[in-house]
Amino acid sequence: MSVAAAVVHSGSHPNGALSPSRAADFMSCPLKYRFRVVDRLPEKPSSAAVRGTVVHAVLERLYDLPRGQRTLEQAAGMLEPEWQRILEAEPEVAELFADDAEGEDLAKWLSEAHKLLGKYFTLEDPNLLEPAERELYVETELESGLTLRGYVDRLDVAPTGEIRVVDYKTGRSPSEFFEAKALFQMKFYALVLWRLRGVVPAMLQLVYLGNGEIVRYVPDEADLQACERKITALWTAITRALESGDWRPSPGPLCDWCDYKPLCPAWDGTPPPLPTRSVQEVAEQSAGVDLIDTDG
Repeated sequence: MSVAAAVVHSGSHPNGALSPSRAADFMSCPLKYRFRVVDRLPEKPSSAAVRGTVVHAVLERLYDLPRGQRTLEQAAGMLEPEWQRILEAEPEVAELFADDAEGEDLAKWLSEAHKLLGKYFTLEDPNLLEPAERELYVETELESGLTLRGYVDRLDVAPTGEIRVVDYKTGRSPSEFFEAKALFQMKFYALVLWRLRGVVPAMLQLVYLGNGEIVRYVPDEADLQACERKITALWTAITRALESGDWRPSPGPLCDWCDYKPLCPAWDGTPPPLPTRSVQEVAEQSAGVDLIDTDG
């Protein structure tokens, strides 16, 4: 029985869950969402994405050190151990350097990660900060029954109670046209924190290490209410696709970097048959938070 048929027989909409990454998948290309969540097709690891994971891990662990010892040298010394930890957790990333017998490509890759850390130290002095939370898992259920969940890179809480949500990006800051996508992720986190703590975060801060820029945004309740309506409408659209089995591709300039391009009908590909799995299972898995954040 197909996914679409399973929904018809179930007679109800599934209560699902969303992470910012999976929400962004559907907004950018419903078919990509299907391939990742419904079909669960594997993707090749990306050197940029894995490097981003390593840098994120170093920035998280940097704050384990006491103030005064949070230096670029200390951070650089964490790169190789963090790479080894990820390699142990996700052995498939080893294929990134399968043909690098001399280790030159790996050395260059680690050097680029070092440069990203160097950019961070030009933007913030970690010795002046004491984050309240790092890699904080957050989850809340909306009135609609939809669960929102994800990981916040860093949460700063002022003595007076104001909350700042911080997210590290190892890419470059987006143009004004693409800035809304990045802010959607931050508003998503802000909405979850508002529902959990009853306080609207005072600041949303995106730290772009690729070009050394910080983007800040001050949300209000109206912003977060609008974000909730958008997410609810998004889940309705996902449910509709689950019911119908109709997952439309959204071809664009990023298709050349998509592992699923050979399967995409927009590029003369043929998607595999829909798997025989319950819609509720698919709905719940839609909030899976990957080890490697493809958004950097």
